Amino acid sequence: MPGGRLTYQDRRRIAEGLAEGLTYTEIAMRLDRPISTISREVIRNGGAGGYQADRAHQATEGRARRRKPTPAPAPPAATDAHGRDPEAVHELEEQFTAMMIGTGLPRMTARVLTCLYLTDSGSLTAAELVQRLQVSPASISKAIGELEQQELIRRERDPRRRRDRYVVDDDAWFRGWLASARQNAMLADFARQGARTLGATTPAGTRLRDVGEFFEHVGHHMIQAAEQWRQAHAARRTTDGWYGEARHRKP
Repeated sequence: MPGGRLTYQDRRRIAEGLAEGLTYTEIAMRLDRPISTISREVIRNGGAGGYQADRAHQATEGRARRRKPTPAPAPPAATDAHGRDPEAVHELEEQFTAMMIGTGLPRMTARVLTCLYLTDSGSLTAAELVQRLQVSPASISKAIGELEQQELIRRERDPRRRRDRYVVDDDAWFRGWLASARQNAMLADFARQGARTLGATTPAGTRLRDVGEFFEHVGHHMIQAAEQWRQAHAARRTTDGWYGEARHRKP
């Protein structure tokens, strides 16, 4: 059943799917399971590069033997101030985190980014992140540093509390995208220089020349696409704001 526990055969099929290069979504469809079930299973047992069905199954059985007797089921959780189901929000958090890990972010960095994105304010202090994620301040500090380096978040000084707040805003992915484009430009320059050093007509030099041309092309179009998105986004927000004012304007 889709909601039941994973069997040993399920884990064998997950391992086969990972070996084939399938995504969590594709593996979940193959097993008729929720994506979050697959992502939790893989992340908990070595990640996509280290998952082994035998070891994962043994670890799960070991945890089951050590687990204390299950208490009586708690009453259903109440919705929050916006009417959202806490269980659905938690499921979203896990899926968001798994997707960010899939893009190459370390697990803790992905958890911090997810926490900021799914917080209505879009900003939290380091102490608030420690409390929400139940991890050490050092773990938060390292994750924040990685996110700032990729320009996916920015920091603001809170004058009232004399501490920094870490913020995701409308330009977060725009800045991160441009940071990637700049890295591509650096790779292009390095590859072109390497081609000149090796000799443009040699096999190795030709290879690096092609690498340089590729990253130059991709970087140029990344910047172009980002600027087009920003203009369209600004125009849409201006239009939405105009219509919002019109709806509330008295005749």
